[in-house]
Amino acid sequence: MTTPHDTPPASRAETLWAHLHALGVIAQQGSFTKAAQRLGLSKAAVSQRVAELERAVGLPLVQRTTRSVRLTDAGQRLVDSTAASFAQIEQGLLGVRELAGRPRGLVRLTAPVALGRQHVAPHLEEFLRRWPEIRIELDLSDRLVNLAQEGFDLAVRHTSAPPDNHVAWRLCGSRALLVASAGYLRRRGVPRHPSELAAHDCLPYLRGGPAQWMFERGASGEEPERVSVAVGGPLRANNSEVLRDAVLSGLGVALLPDFSAAAALRAGRLRELLPDWRPVGFFGEGVYAMRPWSPQVPRAVQELVAHLRAALAAGFAPAS
Repeated sequence: MTTPHDTPPASRAETLWAHLHALGVIAQQGSFTKAAQRLGLSKAAVSQRVAELERAVGLPLVQRTTRSVRLTDAGQRLVDSTAASFAQIEQGLLGVRELAGRPRGLVRLTAPVALGRQHVAPHLEEFLRRWPEIRIELDLSDRLVNLAQEGFDLAVRHTSAPPDNHVAWRLCGSRALLVASAGYLRRRGVPRHPSELAAHDCLPYLRGGPAQWMFERGASGEEPERVSVAVGGPLRANNSEVLRDAVLSGLGVALLPDFSAAAALRAGRLRELLPDWRPVGFFGEGVYAMRPWSPQVPRAVQELVAHLRAALAAGFAPAS
């Protein structure tokens, strides 16, 4: 007759697979609460799994403090040694699900606030009607989220250089535009050179340090002429929609991404300034869909990328 302690180690390990997976999710999330949310379990259930795993290996695996959770050396070694196996299992399940034909499942999508509100969210209704077995969770945030750590399947980002460790699909090009309202220009005059902006009410995007705008011009293949000018004015904000509305009210001049300015330019409510000069080093030069690299991309994600690519293919040209 055998006791539980006489059970062969391999058999006992089979009962701990879910516990090992939970430990890996804790390592990713850095929090029992976030890990529980990711796993769809209670925090108590996750804590119990870790405790049972620690009893099975005879070593502490997690160090808890009032503010954070981190793995011990033994815990990290255990996660590192099993991560590839769990990733392979996940890819295997994904591959089998894809055999079912129609794309399905949850896609967690993140995008910047202004870009997401104006040019991502409006295209989701058509997509969801076409693929009724797909669900989308859209998180709008200007914070640069860690996709893998926070469990996002896809990000739409405004950038010039997607990270090398991500799969990236270019959705369209983008550029920064210097704009003002007709009312402001009547009061203050039209700047003819970037250096004149130092004497104007400028509404910079809120970033650390003094506001500095850089412009360049020149024919392709030639060394461009560059001008950098320190600017300031009555308002700084970290949202292009807020700045656009302030410009529309006549408050000043702003550099805006084309996706926030294009509609008002087409309607004649804003005017582009210094069209021969190109603002550089401020906003991204493209809009990309991206996700951490993996051997397979879920069919639902592939279809969403294709849909956004088609919807945004024309870009944000301000002229009709």
